[in-house]
Amino acid sequence: MVTATNGGVSLHYQTDGDGETVAFVGDAGYGAWQWGWQHAAVAGPFESLVYDQRGVGHSDAPDGPYTVGELAQDLEVVLAAHKVRKAHLVGAGLGGMVALQTALSSNRVASLTLLATAATGDGLDAAPLYADPTDRDALRRATEAALSSSFVERHPDVVDRIVAWRADEDASPGAWEAQRAAVERFDVSDRLYEMTTPALVVHGTADSAWPVERGRELAEGLPRGTFAAVDGANHLVGVEASKDVNDRLLAFLEGQADAEP
Repeated sequence: MVTATNGGVSLHYQTDGDGETVAFVGDAGYGAWQWGWQHAAVAGPFESLVYDQRGVGHSDAPDGPYTVGELAQDLEVVLAAHKVRKAHLVGAGLGGMVALQTALSSNRVASLTLLATAATGDGLDAAPLYADPTDRDALRRATEAALSSSFVERHPDVVDRIVAWRADEDASPGAWEAQRAAVERFDVSDRLYEMTTPALVVHGTADSAWPVERGRELAEGLPRGTFAAVDGANHLVGVEASKDVNDRLLAFLEGQADAEP
């Protein structure tokens, strides 16, 4: 694992594979475990880069509140440290917001894949998806709240593993509040027309915290946005519908590579 530094805040990241870089930008409160279903799928034809946003995992957790602008600066610092000229960004929830902000403020973005996110945090309540990492029972409830009941019933072993990972990697209550503040204050709904980067928006139709209508609105507002609904999936769409999401992600990424002159 490698470290980049933004104004004294250490940010840890790791990479795998070769080729164009695909950078994974995490959701509020979640550690890098959330990308365990995606990063290996892209590593090979692409280079995967997974980093811990400030507040989670091995990265520093300065006092908040945070802003999406600060988190986008963190991402740019990580990309610069790794000498990435352009990256395909894959962001979930808060990470999708960070990806959108980076597309507005940087020329480093080759494409956007946005999972279960929105153009504004107004009216969103992600609190049921978070729990103190020291409380295993609460972590289980929060994990089950982010997954469909059918997935939980079919894959209790996966739920067990996620709970264990969350206990090791997720944000402390203070860092979670700092990240949640970034979600609540974010709004680029009136600037989507400025983002001409190719974008794939993927959203579970049963997302209990980030309604699927937000994903549709986001895709419609992006000049080159495409919307893909995953029927019955809850907020952790990349976990419970990993094959579908990975197939769509790889096809999208390969399409961008083919389109380059």
